[in-house]
Amino acid sequence: MINLTDEMVELIDRNRADELSCLLGTASADGRPQISIKGSVLCFDRQTLAYWERAKRSALDNIIQNPQVVIFYRNPEKRVNWRFHGTATVYETGAIRANVMARTVKDEIDRDPERQGVAILMRLERITQLNGTVVQQRE
Repeated sequence: MINLTDEMVELIDRNRADELSCLLGTASADGRPQISIKGSVLCFDRQTLAYWERAKRSALDNIIQNPQVVIFYRNPEKRVNWRFHGTATVYETGAIRANVMARTVKDEIDRDPERQGVAILMRLERITQLNGTVVQQRE
């Protein structure tokens, strides 16, 4: 069962305030990997991460081709390393897009002054530590 802990929610939601960014791992349909820095990652709910995709380049192309993604959160001060594995969905319009846009940290949303970005929701399937230990898994 996936149920983000209070600690996970707190640390992820304040990653920009802590001067951290999450890393997004995607792969194209033919398996070419891509890593992107995402400063807007937030906890949408206890089973879902979200971020504002303003660049709309290779990471978005990969998600459209292959929605299996991983988000890596690292906080060296707290000695926390989590990998969040799941399936991403793109929201170009509607209430979910508006919700994520409204919750995106100011310095990230301000980099998209025309608000041309899209919301990405990631339904979590598994959470692992850096050493591979499974913390939580969807049944």
